[in-house]
Amino acid sequence: MQKIKRGKRNNDIVRKSSITLFLLIFSRFGTFIPLPGIDHEAFYQTISNNPIVNFLNIFSGGGFASIGVFALGIVPYINASILIQLGTTAIPSLEKLQKEEGESGRQKIIQITRVLSFFWSIVQSFGIALWVKPYVFDWNATFVLEVTVALTTGAMVVMWLSEQITEKGIGNGPSILIFVNIVSGLPKLIQQGSRTSPINSLLELAVLITIFLLMIIGIIFIQEGTKRIPIVSARQLWKGQTETKTSYLPLKLNQGGVMPIIFASTFLIIPNYLSQFIKNSFLLNIINLLTPAGSNKIIYLVFYFSLILFFSYFYASLIINPEDMAKNLKKMESSIPGVRPGKATTSYLQKTLNKLTFLGALFLALVAVIPNIVENITSISTFKGLGATSLLILVGVAIDTSKQIQTYLIAKNYEEIIS
Repeated sequence: MQKIKRGKRNNDIVRKSSITLFLLIFSRFGTFIPLPGIDHEAFYQTISNNPIVNFLNIFSGGGFASIGVFALGIVPYINASILIQLGTTAIPSLEKLQKEEGESGRQKIIQITRVLSFFWSIVQSFGIALWVKPYVFDWNATFVLEVTVALTTGAMVVMWLSEQITEKGIGNGPSILIFVNIVSGLPKLIQQGSRTSPINSLLELAVLITIFLLMIIGIIFIQEGTKRIPIVSARQLWKGQTETKTSYLPLKLNQGGVMPIIFASTFLIIPNYLSQFIKNSFLLNIINLLTPAGSNKIIYLVFYFSLILFFSYFYASLIINPEDMAKNLKKMESSIPGVRPGKATTSYLQKTLNKLTFLGALFLALVAVIPNIVENITSISTFKGLGATSLLILVGVAIDTSKQIQTYLIAKNYEEIIS
């Protein structure tokens, strides 16, 4: 009997893995179906060093540079999700849906995210249709309409694939898609970096591998680091705390995950974009200082470092509200030992959160700037091609997916025990 149950559990894992693999392969095929009517070779050669395109290629697996049907990838859905997340803290109706209406409210928020993703896809598709005009053989209104419809449809298909992976496969759909896109682009990044700055000695290779492993360890520490704040209930206090079971309030070291780096990287793209339109030499010199290829990379790294610290605090303030946490503890008739309920609890949680955010942001910023520092010292860009954003996503998704698989197996074992 136990062998039969174990076999069913294994079959479920195989089935979910097969569905996930099939959907991922399908998503990769769409990336390599080019849009007709564009001189793809001339376009690729022109934008190969464009920082905006390189950043978007992280999430589309190179589809943005090749202008494939799935060029937008999961980017519109991610943007829509970020906007909805920001909106839940500023729009009372969305906040009510998230906090008070349970599963029905969650489904409504998902539907709003889908609609917003659709409109965002239209805007981005239309912008791309205008952007590629110099590389189009016959650019006209019909071409713009066809490209807009094709790219928007592709983005909606990718969004559907991500939802199917989440529901019927393994892991979080959007995260898994980004993970696969990054992995698919790593060989090309390493090859390009090796050509521009080859590794000439075993010592250089050993240094790069050592730093790479240390970065992964640091990322895992950032992703998994948690401070557990003990809480006691009124029942435990009434019984004189004779119960041995202790409850904790977990606060993560890095609340925002990879989002602070994404925000900071996006912000740094703006100077590159503005430099194409500004003619004033003084402003161009300032913009030049804020770009990776600028004359003074120290100023760029300090600016990048500061942006990550800022967005870490900003994103943490959006995710966690100490005042709401204090109110929830009071509703549950629980408290933190040695801290009075109400304003004192709010103040304590805020101070603790600030300390954790500072430490997490500091580690995150160091991980982000290390590839640039290594490149400046060793003149080897291979390591930089892997990128802090890519590493954070790869490690984070791998950890989250393994946890989901473990949770699924534990739940199945529990069902077998009680059945």
